[in-house]
Amino acid sequence: MSKQVDVVVAGGGGFIGGHLVADLLSQGLTVRSIDIKPQHEWYQVHGAAENVVADLSLLENARAGVRNAGQVYMLAADMGGMGFIENNKAACMMTALTSTHMLKAAHEAGVDRYFYSSSACVYAAGKQTDPNVTALKEEDAYPAQPEDGYGWEKLFSERMCRHFEEDFGFTSRVARYHNVYGPEGTWTGGREKAPAAVCRKIAEAVVSGEHKIDIWGDGRQTRSFMYVDDCLHGSQMIAKGDSSIPVNLGSSELVTINQLVDIVEEIAGIRCERTYQLDAPQGVRGRNSDNTLIQEIYGWQPSIALADGLEKTYPWVYDQVKRARR
Repeated sequence: MSKQVDVVVAGGGGFIGGHLVADLLSQGLTVRSIDIKPQHEWYQVHGAAENVVADLSLLENARAGVRNAGQVYMLAADMGGMGFIENNKAACMMTALTSTHMLKAAHEAGVDRYFYSSSACVYAAGKQTDPNVTALKEEDAYPAQPEDGYGWEKLFSERMCRHFEEDFGFTSRVARYHNVYGPEGTWTGGREKAPAAVCRKIAEAVVSGEHKIDIWGDGRQTRSFMYVDDCLHGSQMIAKGDSSIPVNLGSSELVTINQLVDIVEEIAGIRCERTYQLDAPQGVRGRNSDNTLIQEIYGWQPSIALADGLEKTYPWVYDQVKRARR
């Protein structure tokens, strides 16, 4: 890791990271992609990138990872869907080591820009108790009552970015991701998020011919979901921007989980009998992104509707399900 690169993507072997590396390479940039997983477990491996397997929670690895880099996108995190987050709070909190060491190493190396991917899980749980939720504004992160474990780590790391800018003049930018989905991501195994999980369950129903699915919760909990292409565009826009304020990066298209299932069923051309698992992890009752601030600062909002994004995601998940059955 001694050669000069334009961009380092920490977590480049992950879902969003893999797509980001591809997009940066398509712009003609040189990219170092780093992930803790063995390369055969990476979601995407791009031969044109410098691909490195390393544990960035270790300061010496973080320092080596950012060496001779112009920008850093810090996406590395131990995370997954609600089932994983609720049952692995300590593991999620341990990501604070990676976040802190990457920030420290990037500052020491004189990196020009540091982008940190935070999460809507930083928002106060008390503001998310009703499915008819009022969309979350950036100031709703305080007084602090984030998602236990994962949300606390994200909020802590946001503040570390802020203090490095205040104390050292180090340029960092923070985006709060709201439920990113798309192809080439986790679709089974316990870490998948709702869109991928629903696509998998519907695909399994199609392949098996048994048109029955289980839904976590009562199906009336609400969320908004952002397609990965919008996430890539928004992340790079924020990284290049002039504002250091953490900003929502998500869709404001609010749907119930039942409506999410409706959309995927329509794409698949089936209707399923639904069994509601009321004792399963389901997170907050309602969460949506208020996009007022990102529109004010950048004049931008996501452009891909949920149905359109799922039209691209479901066929990919269906192919994985068929391949796994074979």
